[in-house]
Amino acid sequence: MRAKPNSERRRPEGRDLPGPETAPGAAMAAGRRVRILGAPVDAVSMDQAEALVLEMARAGGGRGPDGSGAPGATHLVITANPEILAAARDDRELAGVLEEAALVVADGIGVVAAGRILGTPLPERVPGVELLERLLAACAREGLRPFFLGARPEVVEAAAAEARRRFPGLELAGWHHGYFPLDDPAPVEAAAASGAHILFSGMGAGRDLRWLYRNRRRLRVPVAVNVGGSFDVLSGRVRRAPRWMRRAHLEWLYRLLSDPGRWRRQLALPRFALLVLAERLRRAGRPG
Repeated sequence: MRAKPNSERRRPEGRDLPGPETAPGAAMAAGRRVRILGAPVDAVSMDQAEALVLEMARAGGGRGPDGSGAPGATHLVITANPEILAAARDDRELAGVLEEAALVVADGIGVVAAGRILGTPLPERVPGVELLERLLAACAREGLRPFFLGARPEVVEAAAAEARRRFPGLELAGWHHGYFPLDDPAPVEAAAASGAHILFSGMGAGRDLRWLYRNRRRLRVPVAVNVGGSFDVLSGRVRRAPRWMRRAHLEWLYRLLSDPGRWRRQLALPRFALLVLAERLRRAGRPG
């Protein structure tokens, strides 16, 4: 299925943002890049993350204001949860994607807790679905055009319709489902031809990050953000945990109770916790 246009049409621990992959002017970030289980995570708040993504989107990825010119590589923004950080320890490609990302935010209270335990505190959790909603609202205000990639065809179409309903004035550059071989050129061509300012990808973290990284020089989109299962939430197919559970940091439990089939994925959480505790003990025993 081709996109439907809406015409509707390695940075060291503690290094200040930005790095070589970030957009011009990203030095506005007050955060710093720290290490959790060897992987980079940027100590930024939700407000800072939103501002940085919008700055990258406005910068245009090296293209002219009319979309002409040779684009640079798409800036990658990763919403990293414990599953991603734990997997990166054993997956060299995934680890490399994290290193090359322009911005890595803490999507998950487990990542925030890990930062505190390891003595590298993070300001707050930056959930992918909330970052998506804030960026869509900003796109509607500023006339920036997002592209949706991921989920089943009917889900991404419903997410596109709901986004336009919730954010008046939002113009989508297009959308494409996430059920395609990783070497299929059609989604790349659709995004590249769309004139999008931001690409939101929701195909599942490992698949998302590999696809975005492998195609970052062909997408012709200034910035791409992986948003996990956010299209399921935006479309109304999946409900988020009640606000009180989110405030109590129990959203993971709500997801498990709502979808018991997730139990295999949830095994990444205790593994992540054990890895963090082992790293804390290793650091505590390190001289000096």
